[in-house]
Amino acid sequence: MKLKIYQIDAFTNEVFKGNYAAVVILQEDLDESTMQNIAIENNLSETAFILKISDDTYTIRWFSPICEIDFCGHATLASSFVIFENNNIDTIYFNTLKVGKLEIQKQEDNYIKMIFPNTKPTIIKDIPKVFAKALSIQPKEVLQNNQAYYLIYKNEQDIYDINLDLEALKQLKPYDIAISAESKKYDFITRYFWPANGGDEDPVTGSIHTALAPYWKDILKKKDLVAYQASSRGGVLKCEVFEDKVIILGQAVKYMDGYIYI
Repeated sequence: MKLKIYQIDAFTNEVFKGNYAAVVILQEDLDESTMQNIAIENNLSETAFILKISDDTYTIRWFSPICEIDFCGHATLASSFVIFENNNIDTIYFNTLKVGKLEIQKQEDNYIKMIFPNTKPTIIKDIPKVFAKALSIQPKEVLQNNQAYYLIYKNEQDIYDINLDLEALKQLKPYDIAISAESKKYDFITRYFWPANGGDEDPVTGSIHTALAPYWKDILKKKDLVAYQASSRGGVLKCEVFEDKVIILGQAVKYMDGYIYI
């Protein structure tokens, strides 16, 4: 079997920045074990598998090197970039297993607009005990949704300075950990860790901003927000918050394309 594959850097306009994702173009359904093995072989934060259903509609599934992921923003951006680059269309739809139908629109200046569900987290009082030992700096507030715990910090510098015991945080599986604070240059900054589901630190994560953007909208009293994910690669996300959806805009660049032979 010969499959077309792309490697895209998402949430950036420069190679070697943002978050890397592989995009595999399917001609027919592929079994889960083969998709997982391809993701392991790619060893990127995410591999997206897309299958064309009609001129503007595709199915999409996302796999980390460890497991299938319910929702991945940066690999959706990477997949959209590939489709727009190779087809003369301005809007596409992705059918997903867990988050419904996603609408994606091509914009000016190489931006791609992704219309995602609003996954605003809620404040929790029953804070996992592991945080007391696994975090070098304790948060001022902890929230949760069905993807992650969201740890809110008072100072922007804490996001850079914090040390985490990622082995201990695996106890939180299936939940991941996002840490966030208000920013001087941006509206807010974030880092994201998913030791049980994908790796140590994810470079740029679109899905968690469907939770954090609604949170910061309420705190900052503004619905249009610019976020920065403060990993070593870094990435910028433009967010617009509505009651039932979060719009995320980002750019992407192609690093590589080729073929898989299996």
